Amino acid sequence: MRKYTKYEIQIIMRHSIRIFWLFARNSMRTTTQGRLGVIIFILGKVIRFAFLFFFLYFIFSKTRILKGYTLQQAALFYMIFNLIDTISQILFREVYRFRWIVVGGSLDTILLKPYHPFLRILVGGVDVLDIILLIPYTFMTFIIASQNAPTGFNSIIFLALFINALWIATSFHIIVLAVGILSAEVDHTILIYRDITSLGRFPMAIYQEPMRSIFTFIIPVGIMMSFPSEALLGALSGVNILISFVLSSVLFMFAIQSWGYALRKYQSWGG
Repeated sequence: MRKYTKYEIQIIMRHSIRIFWLFARNSMRTTTQGRLGVIIFILGKVIRFAFLFFFLYFIFSKTRILKGYTLQQAALFYMIFNLIDTISQILFREVYRFRWIVVGGSLDTILLKPYHPFLRILVGGVDVLDIILLIPYTFMTFIIASQNAPTGFNSIIFLALFINALWIATSFHIIVLAVGILSAEVDHTILIYRDITSLGRFPMAIYQEPMRSIFTFIIPVGIMMSFPSEALLGALSGVNILISFVLSSVLFMFAIQSWGYALRKYQSWGG
């Protein structure tokens, strides 16, 4: 494999960004065609968010402390979970449609295009509706986080772990794509991913062992959803910070290897 020069890398990056923006614009136009559907979708998302938030409030109306966390701190976990989950849905919505790309034979032509297929099948369907919801989520998270008075150092670690969480989400979605090629099954796989990550709505401390360790270090939901909040509160050790970056790197390498293996097994449409 030849090495690209710095100039060639810059050209590839600019070309990839233009392609991503083209797919994003097309996706936005498609999504906003049905106005009634847009309204119903956003309303459903808001109602779901409100019910879960009031459920959290109801829990703390019965007890002032939940495994050492106050209402404000638990709300911070919930809001950061929503930020990570919403951003990942904005970026990777096209994965939800991947099954039809495989069974319909469109994947053949995508693999022949002069750009990386992830630009089409991973980030090729930006969801504008979730972008709308991201604005109030971000505002509410900022308000709740400011009430917990994080230090500058904790904020920097939080930002790094927040990006790391999106990196883990990327790895999970690549694995879903690999499974989709091998089995033509995406819907159930992505629902399993959604169900597992939903465990991160609340602090991982509320779960008993060994479930807590399994969903923190083996299936890194805790690293993805809980560690950024713990870092912002100053409750995360340096060892766990290091482990989070190591495990996310291992998971990403596994995802890329899985994708490569799936491509080698892919027999093309009708094969």
